[in-house]
Amino acid sequence: MNHAAVRANQRKLVILAVIVLLCAAGFMFYAVNFGNPKLFRYAMKLRTPKLVVMLITAFAIAGASLVFQTIINNVIVTPCLLGMNALYSLIHTAVVFVAGSTSLLATNSNLAFAVDLVLMAIVATIVYSFLFEKTHHNVLYILLIGTVLTSFFSSIQTTMTRIMDPNEYDSLLETLVASFENVNAEVIVASLVVLAAVIFFLRKDLALLDVISLGKDQAINLGVDYDRCIRRLLLSVTLCIAVATAMVGPISFLGLIMANLSRQFLRTYRHSQLILGSTLFGMAILIGGELIVERIYHYAVPISVFIGVFGGLYFLYLLLTNKRV
Repeated sequence: MNHAAVRANQRKLVILAVIVLLCAAGFMFYAVNFGNPKLFRYAMKLRTPKLVVMLITAFAIAGASLVFQTIINNVIVTPCLLGMNALYSLIHTAVVFVAGSTSLLATNSNLAFAVDLVLMAIVATIVYSFLFEKTHHNVLYILLIGTVLTSFFSSIQTTMTRIMDPNEYDSLLETLVASFENVNAEVIVASLVVLAAVIFFLRKDLALLDVISLGKDQAINLGVDYDRCIRRLLLSVTLCIAVATAMVGPISFLGLIMANLSRQFLRTYRHSQLILGSTLFGMAILIGGELIVERIYHYAVPISVFIGVFGGLYFLYLLLTNKRV
């Protein structure tokens, strides 16, 4: 990639960063009473954690989606298509079904976050590592298995909800929709610690993404321990998706939107730029979308619904046009 293209992408990233800053400023300061210090501090106290959570979510899903696409060598496959969201819903439903909505597992946000993170990480790592090895990373088989797993997890969850007490089900519904409300500081800190640990321990593997994108044979010829590297990267994908989902809930197609917009906008193979671009796109989408949901729709429609609808249409567009960017 020539220097002119690199500089052009750097300018594009700066533009995206400015858009994110404008969205963040609008989210933080729109309809704030600057004349009353107490009301201003109260507004900042409510909005700051939500903004931080959106930034963390965008970073975790963006990085995980791009790494996952590189592992699979396909730009239309994201972890949400492999049943991660259905697994999250099943875990929450099982907790309420077995322990009840008033149990410590359901009411303590820190404990619920830990349970979600551990169970999703363990199940996804074991299942997907085994399946990827058996299918030799065949995209069609992986998509088929993802569809089957989604149906399997959803069927179990539906069975539980049908025989669940209606009052318990009402309390459960609130946790199955992605929300940036009421995320306490301890969960935010725990998420940052997990993500920082993932980046630190896998920093060498992440640096090999440009080489891995060339394909298995080429990567091995260039000295990459391919199987070991793929297993470690898959673990990082699982942990990042688990962190984001456990923190705010399932957001289908967000990773697909961010990753492909970044590829189409930057037109580069450099994962450092692609991940940064994808993260900035995600931040702009989440912050701008939440601002619209709060100020125009007055919380009537959650942001996950808009992302799911437009993401589904975008996914169909990529399939129909056979877009490989």
